[in-house]
Amino acid sequence: MFERTSPLQPVDDPVAPQPPERVMRISPMDMRQQRFKTAMRGYDRTEVVAFLTEAADDYEHAMREIDRLRADLMRMEALLAEHRTRENNLRDTLLTAQRLSDELKETAQTEAKLIIREAQGRADALIQKAQVRLDELDHDCNELKLRRRDAEGSVEATIQSLYRALEFMRDQDQARTEEKILLHRPRQADQSATQAKPGQGSEVRVDERKASS
Repeated sequence: MFERTSPLQPVDDPVAPQPPERVMRISPMDMRQQRFKTAMRGYDRTEVVAFLTEAADDYEHAMREIDRLRADLMRMEALLAEHRTRENNLRDTLLTAQRLSDELKETAQTEAKLIIREAQGRADALIQKAQVRLDELDHDCNELKLRRRDAEGSVEATIQSLYRALEFMRDQDQARTEEKILLHRPRQADQSATQAKPGQGSEVRVDERKASS
């Protein structure tokens, strides 16, 4: 009555070739209008017509269900294709975002390494300058210590020289004082002797007088 084909299988790829549709050689109207020849010892005509009518109704219902299922399948395939398109777009977006994230991460790491390298270089330069300055300050401090030592030695030598000069001056003053004292003592002795001379003359004169008598 009609040619059968393999049942429809779910298709994952919308681009893949679709299975051939079922070709109907008889329609429900043909089943209702079909009339069989009478023959001896044949089937009951009424029962055959009733069976054909019922079969036509079921067949028409099945065809409508098939059409509905085919429409649903086409709609589902369209939705599936749309979802796959969205999935592909989302996958491409995620891959692009991942690639951009990796590039940004790599760029950030490169910039961070460059910043760290520059900071390390600046820190080394500052440390070197600080070390040079520290060496200069150490040299200046040592030089100041030497100058202080020389100044202390010079001051001490000056103090000693002044002390010796002061002692010398004291000695000179004392010597002059003693010299003045010595110069004053003979004058006092002469005066004492002068005061003692008149008495002695009288005594000499008395003695002279005694001798003459």
